[in-house]
Amino acid sequence: MKKIILVGSGKGGVGKSTVSVNLSIALSQIKKLKIGLLDADIYGPSIPKMLDIIEKPKVNESKKIIPYEKFGIKSMSIGNMIPSDNAIIWRGAMASSAIKQLFNDVDWGELDYLIVDLPPGTGDIQLSLCQNFSIDGVVIVSTPQEISLIDVRKAINMFKRVKVPIVGLVQNMSYFEKNDEKNYIFGKNGVSKEAKAQSLELLGEIPIKENISESCESGIPISVKKKSETSKFFFDIAHNFLEILPKFTKNDVKIES
Repeated sequence: MKKIILVGSGKGGVGKSTVSVNLSIALSQIKKLKIGLLDADIYGPSIPKMLDIIEKPKVNESKKIIPYEKFGIKSMSIGNMIPSDNAIIWRGAMASSAIKQLFNDVDWGELDYLIVDLPPGTGDIQLSLCQNFSIDGVVIVSTPQEISLIDVRKAINMFKRVKVPIVGLVQNMSYFEKNDEKNYIFGKNGVSKEAKAQSLELLGEIPIKENISESCESGIPISVKKKSETSKFFFDIAHNFLEILPKFTKNDVKIES
């Protein structure tokens, strides 16, 4: 795989998985890029539901797990390997080990980008990924309100400390539009202001749209419908991502004790 990109936040419930799935599909449709999507949220995997993948994975002759291929991308999640209602009760070291296996024991083949959907927080899984794999950048997702940005700042500072380039921020749930009027339910432009304050790029914003949540529930991501009005938000983010990423150089990760 040529580049590994993390999608994180530090905060749960801000739409990391929604962005990860739709960004992956949008990228796969731009210049026919080869995209893989790894669900690194060990404790709360949601990618299988969003892609409507329910069958257990298969193994090839080399004893490698064969990733699923759907909507033009390859994907794999711990959620594909356990019953959907089972809780994973693992300590951090076990979760980190499972993520390494999903990297190394899956036959990803040739990829232009592997997109990794991170769990909330700034703990073992995030640090393990940064330390053990050559990470090319991270996309930070947040909603506009301060209660989300508190944790987002922690994530930003973590990635800065371990020398992982922050490609940019995505503002999710920016507004709700009714009768041609934008209603800023979670506050106005909190993420764009934070990006400016931190001298980071704003990759784009995503409004609150019923068809986005419906598409996540149905297992047919909105970006599959390239010509839909809503998918444009994700394609704009994907185009901005491709334009900005080459400006960064990869650094050696340094994790301080």
